[in-house]
Amino acid sequence: MKKTTFRHSIRPLLAWSIAVALAGCAVGPNYKRPQAPEATEYAPAPIAHDTASGIGPGGESQHLLQSMDIPGQWWTLFHSEPLNALIDDALKHNPDVEAAHASLKVAWEAVYAQRGAYFPQVNANANSTRTDTANDVASGAASNASLYNLTTAQVSVSYVLDLWGGNRRQVESLVAQANQQRYQLEATYLTLTSNVANAAIEEASLRAQIQTTHEIIEAQTRILDTLQRQRTLGDVSDAIVAAQVTALEQSRATLPPLDKQLAQQRDLLATLTGRTPDQRIDAQFTLDSLQLPSDLPLSLPAQLVEQRPDVRMAEEQLHSASAQVGVAIANRLPNVQINGSFGGTSEKASQVFSAGSGFWSLGASVTQPLFDGGTLKHKQRGAEAAYTQAAAQYRSTVLQAVQNMADTLHAIDADAQALAANERAERAAAHSLDVAKRQLALGDLSESAMLSTELAWQQTALALVQARAARYADTVALFQALGGGWWHRKDVEDVATGRTEGSH
Repeated sequence: MKKTTFRHSIRPLLAWSIAVALAGCAVGPNYKRPQAPEATEYAPAPIAHDTASGIGPGGESQHLLQSMDIPGQWWTLFHSEPLNALIDDALKHNPDVEAAHASLKVAWEAVYAQRGAYFPQVNANANSTRTDTANDVASGAASNASLYNLTTAQVSVSYVLDLWGGNRRQVESLVAQANQQRYQLEATYLTLTSNVANAAIEEASLRAQIQTTHEIIEAQTRILDTLQRQRTLGDVSDAIVAAQVTALEQSRATLPPLDKQLAQQRDLLATLTGRTPDQRIDAQFTLDSLQLPSDLPLSLPAQLVEQRPDVRMAEEQLHSASAQVGVAIANRLPNVQINGSFGGTSEKASQVFSAGSGFWSLGASVTQPLFDGGTLKHKQRGAEAAYTQAAAQYRSTVLQAVQNMADTLHAIDADAQALAANERAERAAAHSLDVAKRQLALGDLSESAMLSTELAWQQTALALVQARAARYADTVALFQALGGGWWHRKDVEDVATGRTEGSH
C-alpha cells in the first residue's frame, strides 16, 4: 500500500477526533461567579458624605461622590509633581514589580503550553544502522550478505481525545491562575504606589513635627531667659528655673527620635524606588507641598468586589479550584488515544522514500482505571474540598474588603472632625500662652501656671501636625481600599494577557 494511503486515512480521522474532543462535554461544575454583596451602606446609619472643615492647610472639607470615577493615577490628585515623579520612578525600578511581571508571564506560558494538548503531537524519527550478522544466519537484506546497511525514516502522530473535557478544565484552571497573577500584579502596583505616597506624607509630617519642636524649643528658651533674669532680681526661685530647664531639655530630647524617623522614611523611599539608601533622592516633602483632594470617589460594596485586586484574586482562585474538580473527575474516566505512523526503510538512504519502501500503521487505545487503591477517588474528594475552601476564603476576603472600606470612611469623617478640633485647641492654647507670658512679665501669674500653659500649647501644636497628616493618609487609604483605579491604566490590556514582558 502506498504511504499516501495513510495520509488520506489519518487526516479525516484526526480532524473528526479533534472536533469530537472540542465539542464534547466537560465534566465537573461549570463556574458561576459569586453573588455580589447586596449591602448599599457601610454602616447601620448612612455615613456623612461631607466632612468637617478647618481653616488651615489640610483642613478643607472633602466630599464623597458615588458618581466620581477612580483615576488610574489617583496620586496626581495631591498635585505634587515631586510625588508624581517619585511614584513613576518606583513603578519603573522597584524589583517587586519586575518579579510580579515575571510571575504573570510564567502563568500565561503555562496556559499556552497546556493548550498544546488540544492538537496532535507529531514527531519525526530517522535512524541508520550498519549490521554484520553471522554467516549461517539469514541476512535482513535482500541478498545473502552478512554485512548490510538499513536506513529508516518515519513520522509518528499521537492524539489524546479530550472526550470528558479534562484538558479543557485544566486550561480553564490555568487561565484562572494566570488571571490571579494578573491581579497579584495589580495588588503590587497598588501597594507600591500607596506605600510611596504614605512615606511621602509621613516625611512631610515628620518635617512639620521637627519644625514645630524647634519652635517650641525657641519659645521655651525665651521663657527660660525671662525666668533667669527674674531669679537674678529675686522674683523667681531656683526650683522654678530648674523646672523650666527640665521642660526645655525634655523638648530637646524629642528631636533625635524624630530625626531618626525622618532618616528611616528617606531610606524607605529609596528602597521603594529601587535605590540603596546611599543614593540621593532630590524630592523633599512638606505638608504645604501637598494638596488635599476635595472630591473623593465612593463605591458601593457590589462595585468594590469588582475593583479590589485582592477580591479578584480570591475569585480567580475559586474559579481555578472549580475547574480542578472537573480535571479530577475526568481522570477517573476512560482515556482514548489515537496513534499512527508512516515512513520508509531501505538499504540505501537515497531510496527511503522510493516506491515500495513505505510503511504505515494506525491504531487506537482505550485506558480505563480499574483499581488504584482509591487514589483517583480521593484526589477528586480533595479537589472538591479545595473548592469549598476557596469559596470560604473568597467570602472572607469580601468581608475584609468591605470592613476595610468602612473603617476608612469612618477614619475620613472622624479625622476631619479631629483636625477641626485640634485647630481650635491649638489657637486657644497659643492665645493662652501669649496671655500667660504677659501676665508672667507683670508678676500677675505664677510660674507653675505658666509652665502648665506652655505644656498645653506644646501638646496641641504637635497634635495639630499629626492631625493634618492623618487626613492625607486617610485619603491614600481610601484609594487603596477602592482598588486604586487599575482598570483605567493605559497598560491594563497588556497586563491582562501577560504581554508586558513580551508576547508569547
